[in-house]
Parts: sequence; structure tokens; C-alpha cells
Amino acid sequence: MDDLKRKKLVVIICLCVHLTSCSKVQYIVEQGIGQASLFVNAKENNKLIKDPLIPKKIKEKIKKIQIYKAYFYQYFDKKEEDHYKKTTLLNRDAVTYLVTASPYDKVFPKKQCFPFVGCFPYLGFFSEESAKNYQKVLEKENWVTWKRPVYAYSTLGNLNDPILSSFFRYNDENLAELIFHELFHTIFFVKNEVQLNENLANFFSSRLLSLYFKWDKEKREKRNRYFNNLKKLEKLVVDLVKELKKIYKNVGRKGADSYKESLNEFLNGRFFPQVKAFCLRNKISKKNCYPLKKKWNNASFAAFLTYEEEALNIEKLQKKLNLNLIEFFRYLEQKGKEYEDSKKKQTFSSFLFSSIDENNGP
Repeated sequence: MDDLKRKKLVVIICLCVHLTSCSKVQYIVEQGIGQASLFVNAKENNKLIKDPLIPKKIKEKIKKIQIYKAYFYQYFDKKEEDHYKKTTLLNRDAVTYLVTASPYDKVFPKKQCFPFVGCFPYLGFFSEESAKNYQKVLEKENWVTWKRPVYAYSTLGNLNDPILSSFFRYNDENLAELIFHELFHTIFFVKNEVQLNENLANFFSSRLLSLYFKWDKEKREKRNRYFNNLKKLEKLVVDLVKELKKIYKNVGRKGADSYKESLNEFLNGRFFPQVKAFCLRNKISKKNCYPLKKKWNNASFAAFLTYEEEALNIEKLQKKLNLNLIEFFRYLEQKGKEYEDSKKKQTFSSFLFSSIDENNGP
């Protein structure tokens, strides 16, 4: 990391500590150290590629990421930033671990807010042990928790991110989609709207993938069929979670045990049978029928809803506007400017999608 970037990171950490309550200071400091280590341990890509001790597979992945990055910025006609010019070889599989918490009687994520970067429906930890300790603290306070490993990470354009060795677990197509996703955050990001940011990055990265690899009609149709079934499966999960919310409202007895019992009855009597039937009916393999393999509780359902509920609105908007990918991106940029000039009495998400149903279209 060069001196300017290092100073910027230190300033951000110090200001966060100064402006944040004491209960969060330890977390911010620990995360600052973890973040800094990703940069301090990063090495120039050119040096790694020339290093005879570095495996050939790693060198090939680094070269491909550089190509994906160049294509991304060229496509969106943006100045190529210094992201991914270095690589950090981690001593663990995942780069970070996310912990989501929810009340035992609701499916709603506990939000944590920080200066400059806004609010998030989870906390991330570079140390799995720290993530587990945080879970224990929350659970003692009667929160339901869920922890998951994350293999990709970015500072959302605040710093020049290095390539992480956790990226190398992906095949070429998934790796390209990952890079497109993370880089999208560097050219378009809305403060305090994690759900929208993730769904937009998913939307653009998946479509840019098809353009980059120049898929033929058959490949596109096959992938579209797969994703259409996946979207239907995701919608089923969302609808079932809505049922769970109604069940919680009608729980007569109070206390965590009563809600836990209601959850177990819902999962075994309604959720898993419905998901299994859907996958069989739509010929989705057991491998891809992921809801059957996942551990579900209020926190994991809350995390799922954070990323899935808004995706359909993005597709509806693009179809109504009848714009290609780059035209749609320019439209988002323009709406972003309009939003900044407005009085912001609503979220950008509400501002953006308010036109979907107005007069049958924007």
C-alpha cells in the first residue's frame, strides 16, 4: 500500500473510532487491523507472476482477473482504477465471516451503523473466532444468529482493493462474474442501501458475463432457463418467509421457546416439503436445490431477504424502459444525480422504482 492510501485508511479508522460509541470501538479497531493486513501483505501482480515459487494456477488466475478488469472499465467507459493491481495470499479459505442477527420473534436483521459508510444488516469479521464470539454475545441477549464465510470482499471504491487468494476457488465464468460484481460497486454505490447495491451488482455482472464470453443463443437460453427456475425458487422462499411472519404474529405464548417451536413446525411441515416438491417439479437437481441444504432460522431468512426481495424490481424497470445494459446504467447514473438534487424524503430505491407502476410504466 502506498503512503497516501495508508494514511487514508488510518484517518478513516481514527475518525470512526472518534465518532462511534464505545461498544463499537473494539470492533472498528479490529476490523481496521484486518483490513490493513490485506493491503500490507499484498504483493505486486507482476512480481508474483515472475516468482518461480508461485503455482502456475495462481498466476493464470491473476492474469485473467486483470483481463476481466480491463474489459469491465472499457465496457462502462470508466477510467480504469488501481483495483486488483496487487494480490494478497491469505492463510485461510474465506476472507471474512458475516454474522446476521434477528429477534427470536421476527424475521428482521439487526442493523449496525458506522460513520461515513452507513448502516449494514450484518457485521463482518476477518477472524472466524471473533465472529463466533460476537454470536455468543448476541445469543446471550436473546438474538438469533447466523454466520457464513465470504470469499470476496471490497472497500466499495474507498481504497484500491487487492486480489484475494479466496477468489481462486472459482472457475473462469464465476470468477469473471465475481470481478464484475465487485467492480460495479466502485462505479455505482448508494449509501445505506445494501440490498439495492447487491442486487444491482448481481444484475449487471450476470449480464456482462454473457457479453464477455460471447455466449451463443443456445447457451444464453440454457442459462436463462436455469436462472428463471432459480428466481422462481427464490420467490417461493420469499413467499414462505411471509407465511412464517404471519405465524409469528399469531404465537399465543410468549418466550423464545414458543417461537422456536413454531419455526421448527414451519420448517418441517411447510418449508422443506414445499421446496422439495418445487425442485422435483422443475427438475432442479439436489445439488442446486440449495434451500434444502441450508440451515434456516430467523437470521438466515433475514439475510436471504436482504439480497433477494428487490431483484425483480430491477428487471421490471429495465424491461419497461427497453434499454440495453449500458443504456440502463446511464439511466441509473442520471437518476442518481436527480436523487442527489432532490430533498431525499425517501430512499433512493423508492425513488428509483416509484415509476414502475406509474401510468403503466416510467
